[in-house]
Amino acid sequence: MPQTVLLAEDDRAIRNALERALTLEGYEVVAVADGVEALAQAHRNRPDVLVLDVMMPGIDGLQVCRVLRAEGDRTPVLMLTALVETADRIAGLDAGADDYVVKPFDVEEVFARLRALLRRTSPVAAGSAPAAEEAPKAVPGRFLEAAGIRMDPQARRAWRGERELELTRTEFELLELLVRNAGIVLDHSTIYDRIWGYDFGPGSKNLAVYVGYLRRKLDEPGAPLLIHTVRGVGYVLRED
Repeated sequence: MPQTVLLAEDDRAIRNALERALTLEGYEVVAVADGVEALAQAHRNRPDVLVLDVMMPGIDGLQVCRVLRAEGDRTPVLMLTALVETADRIAGLDAGADDYVVKPFDVEEVFARLRALLRRTSPVAAGSAPAAEEAPKAVPGRFLEAAGIRMDPQARRAWRGERELELTRTEFELLELLVRNAGIVLDHSTIYDRIWGYDFGPGSKNLAVYVGYLRRKLDEPGAPLLIHTVRGVGYVLRED
């Protein structure tokens, strides 16, 4: 079956052109002109991926993304934006967006970013995660383990001890990077490059925000802290 794209763009020319291009590429496209209709369509029939214009009248793309994430909807979101400042990208990522394309864009870049998002979420969408609530039994080479954390990258599941962690896509990838490099201090630029694909710069707070989210989900009363800040350098996972 073709993968479904919900496209929300208030500029008619861009909307029509992108809808045609995506359809020719093999996607099933639902195109709307504003955020209100985007939310209505997302609630009616959840798409495989959303493409949202940031600047729309009424409810904009960031607000649409915030509402869906607050509802627990983890459908990947690609933002279309004419805003290129670092602060604007951070606002989108903090709202829950997964990636950005800056206008004017090449349609081939949109296709490439959509393919990447869909590849990253396909194991969950395809139902490859085990149905049982308990952690699956160990399979050699399948699991990552460090500092009391156990991860199954294939099923995108993670546990601290016996407790399964409810992680967003970005939180999971950040934890996986730390687990794979347990005991090694990873600098900010390395983490930004591996998780987001670009460095937001020394003044960015985006990484600190996500580390804070992850710590709140990992930490347990009386248990050792796992993610440590190395001031002026970066972060390291270790069980002290």
